[in-house]
Amino acid sequence: MMSQLNLNRIKVVLVENNRSNKELAKHLGKTVSTVSRWCTNDYQPSIETLYEISKYLKVDIRELLVSTGK
Repeated sequence: MMSQLNLNRIKVVLVENNRSNKELAKHLGKTVSTVSRWCTNDYQPSIETLYEISKYLKVDIRELLVSTGK
């Protein structure tokens, strides 16, 4: 089994903001399974969707991504 890269922090930011996958899915008009796949890093949302998520959670879009900084 290949190890997968954690590219986004959506799950962490949802928890920090006391929000659920279901709430985010409803807000975005997506299925809960789609949001779950983002949260497990099986699939990545588009930049546009990341922007909508950041607005919904009231966080900087960079907080949704795993930092590449040192």
